[in-house]
Amino acid sequence: MEKSVIGASQRLGGLGTFLRKCMFSVVSVGPIPEHIAFIMDGNRRYAKRRNLPVAEGHKAGYLSLMSILRYCYELGVKYVTVYAFSIDNFKRRPEEVQTLMDLLQEKIEVLLEKESIVNQYGIRVYFIGNLKLLNEPVRVAAEKAMKATANNSKAVLLICVAYTSCDEIVHAVQESCNEKRNEIQTLNGTKVSNGVIYGVEKGEKINGVMECDVHKSCNGSLDGEAALDTSKPCSERDEAVEKENTTVNHVEKDIGDEVASRICNGLIEDVQESEKLLHKIPNVKLVDVEKHLYMAVAPDPDIMIRTSGETRLSNFLLWQTSNCPLYSPAALWPELGLWHLVWAVLNFQRNHYYLEKKRKQM
Repeated sequence: MEKSVIGASQRLGGLGTFLRKCMFSVVSVGPIPEHIAFIMDGNRRYAKRRNLPVAEGHKAGYLSLMSILRYCYELGVKYVTVYAFSIDNFKRRPEEVQTLMDLLQEKIEVLLEKESIVNQYGIRVYFIGNLKLLNEPVRVAAEKAMKATANNSKAVLLICVAYTSCDEIVHAVQESCNEKRNEIQTLNGTKVSNGVIYGVEKGEKINGVMECDVHKSCNGSLDGEAALDTSKPCSERDEAVEKENTTVNHVEKDIGDEVASRICNGLIEDVQESEKLLHKIPNVKLVDVEKHLYMAVAPDPDIMIRTSGETRLSNFLLWQTSNCPLYSPAALWPELGLWHLVWAVLNFQRNHYYLEKKRKQM
């Protein structure tokens, strides 16, 4: 009796898979979204309606996620993003947060098993968000999963944990500013190493000679000559000293003019060089911010699906969804099924031409 039940179940499962593939082949005639993002809302309400512990609602949500992932990858969707845990969720009761962290760690380890959906479909896994906020066991498990799936290339699963869009944008701006600051420091370092002088103060050397050294050497040589030559009469010595002083004044004037000219030329060159550098100072551009976003590893979503009938984005992918349609079925996340996904894809196909036109205009 038990064997016959198992056999019947397997036949029904095989029939369901066959019918699903037939339906997907029909749907695939139209454009298939490359990237679908999910806000998995309703696990706690699902548990409450059935008088179950909250943890059971989250476990039911995980089973629903595995089914939805299988449908997406069979349909040909390459990127799937799920909002698993917001930074704001850390404000929930500590016991619920700990339950979620334990469940997350457990399911990450399940993903690495040979029979898991990750290995069946060749899925590369990314954990998106401020991973430093996770406890160490979960963070280590996430890093291990990303490393283990790094060579998979058929499909991509992005799991947003310890994530909000505001945190993502602030992080991207900070990284962009740090990058540009390093570029500016590199430019300044190159300028100094090339020997460009920013200004000459009194007592600084010009071509190895100090301004005060010029006057000292001149005055020293003159005083020495006048002191040594005592053989001439006073009148002759006075006349000679007067001539030498006249000569010295001319020499000092010429040297002073030369020093002043060099200083002025140096300052002018520095101003000109500074003006040139101002044009070379790197600015933070849109492309700089975008490449530092957590979600830079994937294209923008084509469809956003939020369950339980909610139409809020809840601080999720705000940067990436400016031209993304939002589908909000009334079903709670554990109740989401194949027909909800197919309906969302059909709506996407109906509006595809208009959405593509809008994107090209941007």
